[in-house]
This record gives sequence, C-alpha cells and structure tokens, in this order.
Amino acid sequence: MGTQTSHHPESLKEAISLEGKTAIVTGGAMGIGRAIAQRLHEAGANVVVSDPNSVRDELVSQFIDARAESALATDTDVSDGDAVEAMVANTVKAFGAVDILINNAGIYPSMPMLEMDPDQFRRVVEINLTGIFLCTQAASREMVERGRGGRIVNITSIDALHPSMVGLSHYDASKHGAWGFTKSVALELAPHGIRVNAIAPGGVSTPGVSGMDAAMIAEFESMIPLGRMGDPDEIAMAALFLASDMSTYMTGSQMVVDGGRLLH
Repeated sequence: MGTQTSHHPESLKEAISLEGKTAIVTGGAMGIGRAIAQRLHEAGANVVVSDPNSVRDELVSQFIDARAESALATDTDVSDGDAVEAMVANTVKAFGAVDILINNAGIYPSMPMLEMDPDQFRRVVEINLTGIFLCTQAASREMVERGRGGRIVNITSIDALHPSMVGLSHYDASKHGAWGFTKSVALELAPHGIRVNAIAPGGVSTPGVSGMDAAMIAEFESMIPLGRMGDPDEIAMAALFLASDMSTYMTGSQMVVDGGRLLH
C-alpha cells in the first residue's frame, strides 16, 4: 500500500469549496436529501439528484437556473443493480466523474415485528442496505479507475446504535448493517484515497416524519435534551463537512447528530 500525502487547504473558503466536484445524492428530492443536495450545490458541486419523487425535477431546475448545466435529475431504484450502474454511467457522461456519493435513500414503514410480512422486511433491507452496497460499489469503481480518490457519506440513523422505538426492527437491522458496511468499506477503500463516513441523524422534521403518529412524535421529542426535532439542514451541514476538505483525516467514522437523544 502506497503512502498518501495529505492536502491542507490554504483557506477556509478552499476547505469548504466543492467547485469542480460532482456529487450523487440518492433520495435527494425531499427532506434530508434535498437539504444535502442544496448545500453541496451551494458549495460549488455539480449535483445528481436521484429520487422517485418528481419534485426532483423542480429542484434540479433551481440548480440549473443558479448555475447552468450543474445538475441532473434521475429516478433510480437503488435496489436495482442495473439501474444504479446506469445512474453512475450517466453521471460520468454528463460531468466527467463521480467525486462524492451521498447514500441517503431510505424507507422506514413502522410495523411490529410480530405482524411483519417477510416481503416488508426484505424491501426495507433492499432499499436501506443493499442500495448502499450497490451505489457504493458502482461509484467507488469509477473513483478507483479515475485514481483521484473520493468521498462517500452514508446516512444511517441513531437506530444504528440504539433502537429508538418499537416497530422499526427491519429499519434498525438495515441501519446497523449500514454502519458495519461503512466501517468495512472505509478500510477497503482507504488505499485508493476514498474516504467513507456516516451520519447518524436523530429525529429530524421531514415530510416522512410529519406523516407519523403525532403521539409517537411527541413522545420521541420529549426525550431530546435540546428540546426539539432537528432541521434537515443541520444534517446537510454535517454532510458538507464530510464531503469537503474540512474532514481530510476522517474515514470509517459516524457522526451522531441527534440533539442529545442518545444521552438517555
């Protein structure tokens, strides 16, 4: 394994800049993914917004209005290997490279384990865990071939460390797996200059969360020491940190951004 040299940005502006970089954000149309896509684009990156929700097109239009030819929309099922390969190939065709991958796509339908259909369990694992594997494999192959390193950020959950509520056994299994996958892949890809880290959000006010049972949300919020749910942009700021040169000596780490929820 060769010795890698470190890069020390000369200024904070240089450290945070993603100018000339291209990022893929899965689940990038709404909630945490949308906030991440917005911050990466603001930092200068070209952004590929992957999401089955058609509002991705509206977001990409905003990006292109702000900076011509700086964004691409795609509806990619992250559990479909061929679709993921096509997403990466189209990104390279449009922008020349993949420098940053944000694995954010995920689902969390609440269902007691005793009532869960095996297909429901499989579908959550396919999206939340197999999807991370497929996207990471396809993007990192491109990064390795190009030989200029890269940054991969997996959005896990505090449920990767401790269950937050009953009804999420499939989700918790997938997120524990995503955290384990992050550490193993970080070890494997480090010699190629590819940094792989994770962010474990706590409760965040997203469209998906707002659709959950109000009493359940209130109970969860009461256990947050900071006294409130997080904002998607607070996760996006952590993602920008990990995707930029502000975190050049970090790999295989998981940042917990939960308002102190795990302190209980």
